[in-house]
Amino acid sequence: MKIIKIVILIILINLVNVSAFSDQSAEDIIKKRKSLFSENYKTAKRADILSKNLEFEDAKKFMVKMSENYLELLTLFPENTKEGFGTESLPIIWDNKEEFNALMQKSSDDMIKLASIIEESDEIRATLKQYMWSNCNACHSKFRKPH
Repeated sequence: MKIIKIVILIILINLVNVSAFSDQSAEDIIKKRKSLFSENYKTAKRADILSKNLEFEDAKKFMVKMSENYLELLTLFPENTKEGFGTESLPIIWDNKEEFNALMQKSSDDMIKLASIIEESDEIRATLKQYMWSNCNACHSKFRKPH
């Protein structure tokens, strides 16, 4: 029930953000999405360390935050943000928008799932890889410029 409430809250926040971002400039949107991806990377590292140290309650908070960020990212790829302002996003995002959006949604859903099962996992590293790191790798390998 707690997870359902969190998902509903995330959806409501996402709906508010759609209208809020419609008035922002391309530069602001690109900066926001870069910030969220950076935050998710730092948050993933924290969740990983906490989980491996069996500090699950704190790790779960980071996992939920990542889920929220992935949902917000769904709103941050309008047509006018394909280029400029240091974006590391590849044009394939807009060419395969449904696939990209599905990956962001899956990443969000997987983080909620991870938060609900991590304590019961016999193989914490494998569980983190399956529900968190594999999504990061899938996105980076297809939708982000190499660096």
